[in-house]
Amino acid sequence: MREQLQNIIKGELQKGSTDSCTTIRNVLCKSFGTSPTVKSEFESKAIIKEEQVGFLKSYAQKENLWLRSLPPGSQYLTEGGESKVFLSEDARSVIKVNDAGYYATWTEYFNSLLLHNLIFDNTAYSLLGFVEADEKLFAVIQQPFVEGDQASLDHIEGFLNFNGFEKTRRQDYYNREFGLALEDMHDENVLAKSEVLFFIDTVFYIM
Repeated sequence: MREQLQNIIKGELQKGSTDSCTTIRNVLCKSFGTSPTVKSEFESKAIIKEEQVGFLKSYAQKENLWLRSLPPGSQYLTEGGESKVFLSEDARSVIKVNDAGYYATWTEYFNSLLLHNLIFDNTAYSLLGFVEADEKLFAVIQQPFVEGDQASLDHIEGFLNFNGFEKTRRQDYYNREFGLALEDMHDENVLAKSEVLFFIDTVFYIM
């Protein structure tokens, strides 16, 4: 896992994985490069992000990842800062419709998905495709549905500390070894079931 983490952080292409999240991330890295997150540069990267929107639309249409609608039977549950969340028809998955609004580029968004899948594989994401609404691009991702209680903040902090993440402020954490920021880890984004934590909503930045 350590080598895979380092490869993602360095912007190297991920080999051996054929899932759509990895494929899209690799294509974006090859076409647009990658760089650490500098939040003061968020607005200046808007042009790159807009170019990526056009690129992803074209790519999704060619690769059969362009969706006209959500999967049949999807039931609206809730929404947050960047996602609308739906329950799948079989109630085994949640479907999130995400505009990558927390990220300066779509590359950063897919880096975050890959990091999540590597570190928190019990709630790994898969990419269903892309949709457009109100002239805005959204990624449609799927994640196992977890029933559990809200985790305590102490439990979350203890787990993250054990894995090298130190709290920086409020519910934000930083791993010095890998230069990774993990933000917004409040109790609504982490569930507990039989003493096991399930991180259901994460935001990673490579710093």
